[in-house]
Amino acid sequence: MSDERVGIDELLERVRSGLDRIEARAAYEAYEAGDALLVDTRYAALRDRDGLIPGALVVERNELEWRLDPLGSHRAPEADSHDLRVVVFCNEGYASSLAAASLRQLGLHRATDVIGGFQAWKAADLPVLHPET
Repeated sequence: MSDERVGIDELLERVRSGLDRIEARAAYEAYEAGDALLVDTRYAALRDRDGLIPGALVVERNELEWRLDPLGSHRAPEADSHDLRVVVFCNEGYASSLAAASLRQLGLHRATDVIGGFQAWKAADLPVLHPET
């Protein structure tokens, strides 16, 4: 184990240098073309407040690796290949970068995240299912 100490900003920069991060519209287009699994890791209060991305798989962040590991016994049915293009969302695109990097360590070599997260999706006027009021 290394004794190197790294702050979160530097860690985030390092992680992002290994990802092919995409804009919200590109994520939408990849999903529509059948080339991406959208994964929403926002916690329930944010989903309840802001709505859901239609077609996205909702996976709490603390379950992400177990649900998306193609070799895992607790995997989601959609997680059937290491070649799957997983596009992770969080609220603003910070935690999702760390999550995508973790998925890459599991061999999901096409995992990435959306620049700006769900808020960028909403700002791009992409489809959102709003909670019942």
